[in-house]
Formats: sequence, C-alpha cells, structure tokens
Amino acid sequence: MPIEKLSDALDAIIDGDAPIVEHGSGFGGSEGPAEGPVWWSDGGYLLFSDIHNNRRMRYTPGSGVTVDAEPVNRHNGLTRDRQGRLIAAEHDGRRISRLEHDGSTTVLANQFQGRQLNRPNDVVVKSDGSIYFTDPWTFRRPREQWEQTISGVYRLSADLGTLTLLVADFVVPNGLAFSPDESILYVNDSRRGIIRAFDVQDDGTVSLATQRLFADLRGEREGVPDGMKVDVEGNVYCGGGGGGLHIMNPGGETLGIVVHGQPATTNLCFGGDDWKTLYFTSRNTVGSVPVKIAGVPVPAQ
Repeated sequence: MPIEKLSDALDAIIDGDAPIVEHGSGFGGSEGPAEGPVWWSDGGYLLFSDIHNNRRMRYTPGSGVTVDAEPVNRHNGLTRDRQGRLIAAEHDGRRISRLEHDGSTTVLANQFQGRQLNRPNDVVVKSDGSIYFTDPWTFRRPREQWEQTISGVYRLSADLGTLTLLVADFVVPNGLAFSPDESILYVNDSRRGIIRAFDVQDDGTVSLATQRLFADLRGEREGVPDGMKVDVEGNVYCGGGGGGLHIMNPGGETLGIVVHGQPATTNLCFGGDDWKTLYFTSRNTVGSVPVKIAGVPVPAQ
C-alpha cells in the first residue's frame, strides 16, 4: 500500500488512497539528491535544490519543472524569512545566505568563533526573525580536515549580530523544525536515525536539561531522518527507515508512512493555496501527496 497505516489516527491526516504524484525525476544523476523544497506562495510554485548539478529548480503546477537559477553554490535546505526572502544553506559556500529582492546575495553566517562552518545542511526561520540551522561535517573528508571540531546546531539572532552554538553532540544533525507554537525545536540525527526534541527558552536558546528522544526512525528498510516539517496541529513529518515519509503525532508515535517508491525522503514541505499539499524530494525525484491538515505556512513577501 502506498499509504502504510500504523494507527487509525492517520485517517484524520491523510486518506489511505491519497494519490502520490511524481512531478519530475533525474535530478543529480546517480549522485543526487534533490533537496530543500520550499513553497513560494506569492508565486504559486515550488523551489527545490538539485545539489549535484548545482542548480535551484522550480516546479509550477500545470507547467512542470524548470531551472530557476544556476550555479547556486550547491544549495541544500531552503526557506523564507519574515520578509519573504530566500534563505539557503550552501554546501560549496559553507554558509547561510539570503537572496535579496533585488537579486543580490547577503552572507548571513559563514564562521563560528573565527573558523569556517562545515557545510550547512538545513535551515528554518523563527517568527521573531532569528535563524536556526544545522552544520554537519561530511564523512567524505576526514574530520581533522574541517576547521570546526563539532557538528553543530546554531541560532543566528534576528539582527544577525550573534551566532550561538545551541547543541554540539550530534553526529550528523540534519533536518529541523519548530512546533506550531515554537516552544519545541525538533532536530534529527541522520547517522543515529533519531529525532530529538528541545524546549525553546525565552532567549531563543534551547534547554539541554530537558532534551528528550522524540522518535527513533531506524528500520530494516532504506532511509534515514532527513528534512522535517510540522503541520498546524503539531504532527511531525520526516523521512526515516522504511523508504518513505513518516507521519508522527506530537507524542512521537509513527501513525503511518507514505511509501512513494523511492529509497529515501531527503526533504519535504507543505504548499498549495491551502497548504495541504505535501511536497517531497528524494535522491532523484520531486513529488507530492494531498493531506487533510495544513502545514505551518512559510511567510510570503
């Protein structure tokens, strides 16, 4: 079954026969992956990264997939800030950047304590304008060749003046997302196959004392936790073992898996006029499935 139901509670979130549609394929060849989808609500299209080919792609419903920009420093995770500007985690630039409305690029963060960041992976913007991102080191190079000694989770203040290391004990921090009221920050560790939950404090940092395991997504089938999003009722959506897209309730229980036929889900986002279309990327494809609960909207211009 394309929709693998593990709990009757899944019926309130997605239909068991919901159509899973592929919108494009072949991104990145054997290297892949497609990544970082973000819905551009004021334009009615989806942007996503084609990392290996160093392109940002655009999918417009009814018109298909086109190249939006290239080269782009091998963008990975993408989102928008409160002013509707594109925020990108750049692999080649090893930085977090912002695409201004006039087309110019502003570097938001590329160093911590005087040392170059590793390779920012995913990024999310809080309602106060502060920016949170993950910065894993890659196993393709020995760890001693990186300037940073840790794989970190960071917060950049809204005024861009302060970069704070929030958590330093991840192996490969990857996707991250806030609960609807922004009281919880979820961060997954792709290497360990888990999602951790952190209480967000008044100053925007997270409590290490109350951190907890939210979900263990290891399994016998392919796939690891990667990009992650949350709907308006607090359900969490993420790739994981099983080769599909896991849907979890706010307590961390997996209610079901969208089995889209690809080995892994690299990232996802909500979109459409009502934010009830769940777009997802895999190593080589971009697709979507309709859901019943809207995702937390990404700001428009």
